[in-house]
Amino acid sequence: MLFPGNFRQKIILSGLHQPVNVPPKPTRERMMSDRVAYRLEDGVATITMNDGKVNVMSTGMLRDLGAAFDRAERDEAIIVLRSAREGIFSAGFDLKVFAANDPVGSLEMVKAGAEIAFRLMTYPFPTLGLMEGHAYPMGTFLLLACDVRLGAHGPFRMGLNEVAIGISPPGFAVELARSRLHPAWLSRTVTLGEMFEPHDSVVAGFLDRVVAADEIEQTVEATLAALKALHAPSHAIAKQRLRRSAMAAMREAIDAELTLEAYTSRSAARSAVVLPGARPASDVRAPMS
Repeated sequence: MLFPGNFRQKIILSGLHQPVNVPPKPTRERMMSDRVAYRLEDGVATITMNDGKVNVMSTGMLRDLGAAFDRAERDEAIIVLRSAREGIFSAGFDLKVFAANDPVGSLEMVKAGAEIAFRLMTYPFPTLGLMEGHAYPMGTFLLLACDVRLGAHGPFRMGLNEVAIGISPPGFAVELARSRLHPAWLSRTVTLGEMFEPHDSVVAGFLDRVVAADEIEQTVEATLAALKALHAPSHAIAKQRLRRSAMAAMREAIDAELTLEAYTSRSAARSAVVLPGARPASDVRAPMS
């Protein structure tokens, strides 16, 4: 018989009646950085973002996530990606970097984001993304790249709102979204910059399921039980076959668009980034003489 304990399990050997201590699988937890925490337990790597503010996808944050994904793959673990910040999954790319008109810095950040999304899209083990708050574009890209996307009911929004702030959505993100969203909703978010609350996000294809906030942990446990039951090699092969065309399109977009020459050319032709609360330059009229 198996007798669970708080810190150990005991097996009573038949005939010997001798209790033998069997230690449970260890839980390993570490801070990848001051922005990303990594916790491994029973084959599940929980990667938690917490920059103390709104989880801006700076180059540093993206590198930390990459290091966590590397660790999870070495551990052959299912990934759970979530935020520790109440009401926010991620505020997306750092708009101040775009507004600084620094093509090199902007390119570095966007390319890091593209590679992280591609990495998550191709990760060989199951992945689960949790939206428990707003997910602005780069945050949305990460959720779109997960195998299972769970959301909590709440006044939260997600989508690709770049055109509303003077940015064209990067090609890799359009191809990623194309692979998960229904066509009409894809057009609305890519070309009109619409953001959607959780219920509509399920209809659109951003999320797979939405539950009450107090049911998230229970739903995560049930989902993980199902993911653990999968045959891992078959899952990896099926993912590659299903996403082959999307991955090829994403890679082509990354290689073609995210070079300094191409990025600088587009930056020169693009209007200035409009930060929240600011007015576009085109809206500012010259004073009357």
